Amino acid sequence: MSNSPLVIERTLNAPVKAVWEAITDNDKMKQWYFQLPAFEPVVGFEFSFEAGSPEKKYTHLCKITAVEPGKKLSYTWRYENYPGNSEVTWELFPEGSKTRLKLTHTGLDSFPGKQDPAFDVESFTKGWTYILGTSLTDFLAKESPVG
Repeated sequence: MSNSPLVIERTLNAPVKAVWEAITDNDKMKQWYFQLPAFEPVVGFEFSFEAGSPEKKYTHLCKITAVEPGKKLSYTWRYENYPGNSEVTWELFPEGSKTRLKLTHTGLDSFPGKQDPAFDVESFTKGWTYILGTSLTDFLAKESPVG
């Protein structure tokens, strides 16, 4: 597995303020992201959630490492009872009334992708592509319709 970061970019049809709220307000996150018991965009805040397939759930353990309101949010991303550590960074760039979102997930090569396909880079690529390209995009379209 390559140690290159996974980078996905999307231009979203919503202003930075709306996108920032979508990625940092837990009530909004629950509508398109994961069901987080608690979330605060504060460095050092730890959160966890379960996700996976109906056959197998994984407990995700995360800790916020960087917050620049309206610009950047980073957190560690690892799994309970599995080796590996990674970090997810969301960066927002205003483009008129739209927002370019750049998601970077580093450290994927530290997960046991050979033992479990859920940890393979293709699995992360599919997941983030869906989350950004469908789930977040659809949420923002309902939250802040343009036109």
